[in-house]
Amino acid sequence: MNFTAPAFVLGLPLVVLLHRLLPPRARWVLLLAASLGFYALGSPKALPLLACITLGTYAAALAIGHSKSRVGRKLWLCCAAILCLGCLGVFKYAGLFGTGTSLLLPAGISFYTFQTLGYVIDVYRGRLAPERHLGYYALFVSFFPQLVAGPIERSTDLLPQLRDPARRTDSGGWLYILRGFCKKLLLADTAAVFIDTVYAAPGAASGPAAILATVLFAGQIYWDFSGYSDIAVGAAALLGVRLSRNFDHPYQAVSLRDFWHRWHISLTRWFTDYLYIPLGGSRCGAVRCALNTLTVFLLSGLWHGASLHFVVWGGVHGLLLLAEKRLFPADSQGRAVPARRLLTLVAVCFAWVFFRAASVSDALTLFSRLPCGWDAASVRTAVLTLGLQPGAQLALGALCLRLMPEKPLDVPTPRGVLAFCLLTLAVAAAWFAALHAGTANAFIYFQF
Repeated sequence: MNFTAPAFVLGLPLVVLLHRLLPPRARWVLLLAASLGFYALGSPKALPLLACITLGTYAAALAIGHSKSRVGRKLWLCCAAILCLGCLGVFKYAGLFGTGTSLLLPAGISFYTFQTLGYVIDVYRGRLAPERHLGYYALFVSFFPQLVAGPIERSTDLLPQLRDPARRTDSGGWLYILRGFCKKLLLADTAAVFIDTVYAAPGAASGPAAILATVLFAGQIYWDFSGYSDIAVGAAALLGVRLSRNFDHPYQAVSLRDFWHRWHISLTRWFTDYLYIPLGGSRCGAVRCALNTLTVFLLSGLWHGASLHFVVWGGVHGLLLLAEKRLFPADSQGRAVPARRLLTLVAVCFAWVFFRAASVSDALTLFSRLPCGWDAASVRTAVLTLGLQPGAQLALGALCLRLMPEKPLDVPTPRGVLAFCLLTLAVAAAWFAALHAGTANAFIYFQF
């Protein structure tokens, strides 16, 4: 379900209204029905797979809870891992093995397989008792605000909230939703047109165009993904559920390590807790620690897609992070902050080229074009290709986000109210224009 689709824009207020009218004990039924309904509108053929993984991990966790032996517990954990990772592998990576089979990627499979596997691991580790109520567990897996693109929630955080009949709704969720729509419609989708043009023909790009497209892509993927996360957090808040924060101003990071503490936080935490630390983390020798780091980043790249350029993107981050640890010891973290921020941003943008390009070859071609076309005419052409109206729209969206508070305030300020009204009008105009033109773009992370 695309959050910018009319079904969601019109359906969410109805779900929120019904949620308030129903008695607390019956609300989970509404939320489960809404979650499955929204998912079926976007991916009806993927519902059986979602049900299979839900029932399989539910049964595995119950079996772990009843098992008296360590061997039995491990066996059921392995069964859950084979189910989750096996389904992910079949649907996402079948093409890597030259089978010639092209399977439709089920929406959200990368996210809900990790969330359910994390739940079973938590039960195995004794962090929580297995959920016996199938309805609450199904809601935990399919909760519609975060089903398709996260955040990847911990069972210890989300399940107790879904079971709590006394949870309180937060009307401040509308602010998060508005900010999310601004990031998506005014910023990400606007920047996408120029970026797509440059990356579609990397051999024809000038240096200025390549740099502008790459910097804009750094903005686009942040606006797009954090915009989705904002809408998810806001929609959940309106239903009395608090989702975890997935972004924390990542481009203000002073190091790559700091960047990964701020970017896609829920995925970073998942890989840290369920892969990096079990491998030994940083508690072993330097060589083993480096191998653990590279393993996590290579798998993180592969998680994003069954293509070599995603793996290279992950590997570049892993290698740069290892180099950073050697060149910039922990005791120098607080020095030369502006320079370190700039250096980190350059490194991140360098890696984004591999992520955005259609292949490693296209990425290298774009890098080869960087020294070309640094005359006034080429710079002017790059700026004119972006366009005056898209440039103004980007400036308007950025200004409104800057003026608006990130979180609801107890006492709204005049500046905040003005920015809220201006942003509401701008977002509504952009939404109707996209709807009329039929140019609504799905969120980038829907493809993962």
